[in-house]
Amino acid sequence: MSNGKTDDSRVIEALTANVLNTRFEDIEQETIENTKMRILDTIGCAIGGVRASGNTELIELVKSWGGRSEATIISDGAKGPVHDVAMVNCALCRGFDRGPLTLIIDGKRFANHVSETTVLTAVSLAEYRGVSGKELITSLVVGDDLAARLHIAIDRPLPGQGPPGNEFGPPRGFPPSRGSVPVFGATAIAGRLLGLNAFQLRNAFGIATSMAAGSPFGLWEGASTFGKLNQGTEARSGINAAQLAKAGWIGIPDAFFGERSGMYRGLASCDHAERVTDNLGKKYHVEVTFKPYPGGRPTHAPIEAALALVRNNDINTDDIEKAVLRTSPVATAAHYAKPYKIGDYPTGDALFSYKYSVASALVRNRAANEDYTEEFIRDPRVQELIGKIELAGLDREEGVELELTMKDGRILSEYVRVASGDPSNPMSREKLLAKFMEQVDYSQTVRRDNAEKMVEMAENLENLDNVAEMVRLTGQQS
Repeated sequence: MSNGKTDDSRVIEALTANVLNTRFEDIEQETIENTKMRILDTIGCAIGGVRASGNTELIELVKSWGGRSEATIISDGAKGPVHDVAMVNCALCRGFDRGPLTLIIDGKRFANHVSETTVLTAVSLAEYRGVSGKELITSLVVGDDLAARLHIAIDRPLPGQGPPGNEFGPPRGFPPSRGSVPVFGATAIAGRLLGLNAFQLRNAFGIATSMAAGSPFGLWEGASTFGKLNQGTEARSGINAAQLAKAGWIGIPDAFFGERSGMYRGLASCDHAERVTDNLGKKYHVEVTFKPYPGGRPTHAPIEAALALVRNNDINTDDIEKAVLRTSPVATAAHYAKPYKIGDYPTGDALFSYKYSVASALVRNRAANEDYTEEFIRDPRVQELIGKIELAGLDREEGVELELTMKDGRILSEYVRVASGDPSNPMSREKLLAKFMEQVDYSQTVRRDNAEKMVEMAENLENLDNVAEMVRLTGQQS
């Protein structure tokens, strides 16, 4: 397609039709298998995330609101209105920042946190509607694909690749929010699962533009909101937008490419408009990076460097005189290099800090959810080691190098080009399942035998008649 404005109306019509008309059989097997694993991984992150600071309080708050029993709060088992439950479940998933992310299209990477909104929006709605595993997969994939197409069209850079002072690189012509794209994925999923027609779904997208909101700055400030609140409000807003449209509300006619009010304010302001409909209905884009550890993805290579040093050498962290973490230019520009502090929400400070992630991994020889809770963050051994860590540039285009100077004069170093979970270094099925069970064991809210049943159901999801059978297992504690 061209950037000419005469194509605008046809674009949203094509996107809407793709959401409503895609069949399970239209989706590539590789994408189906990825989606089944993303569903299991994201549910696991929500199970583990229940113990992140503030999340229990969120659950109790939402339970106090009452309302119809439509969907299940993961790890708790209580039921509530589907829009409230989806909000909670998505926030739980992002509690330790461990969910899937990253699109790769034509060899180019696009970083965002779409799955942490779309997956549990789809799961909560699928339980409410009592749909099959095939329909859950299909609805999730079309929502992911729509969000991906909107995201790549603006070619938003990876963290650290934006202009100075604006490293997040928000899309032009739309609020500077990480929540500006996933909400439309959630709306697409809700529209399909709630049975909207094409006219209603177009209105739902238009309504969602009035509900999209969020801020990336919680990452910088170490706030409870950092990203998990965005994930939750995107889910709730997407469902509410679809509910309002089904009830007869009218939104702006073209949420994405309208001349005056669309997301891009006309295709002429969109850098890569051709990506929006390129291979639409033939190729479905979903996120492909799985995260083995808690914390922002850029901290994972430093974590693996630290773990390798401990594994390959006889190290007592008390004997470290100095540590230098050298990062590539892109990684150096990211917010993970900001000065470390323990503020009012220590988990938020730790999850997005190179220094904390390295120090914790060196001291504990692991990177687990528990290490990002306040008690473990304040461990004097970790805090003392943080004071010995310096950040420096790396003379390579990618990767990190961690160098330790020991008190006995030894110089130990480890270089990691890409961390585990990267598409070029993917996590195996066994490691993904181990991650899931690790979070079950940490949470202590889901019986292990029920977790094992969930794994079996997820791996055979296309044969499951009613998704509610699997979701109920996430809240059974006895």
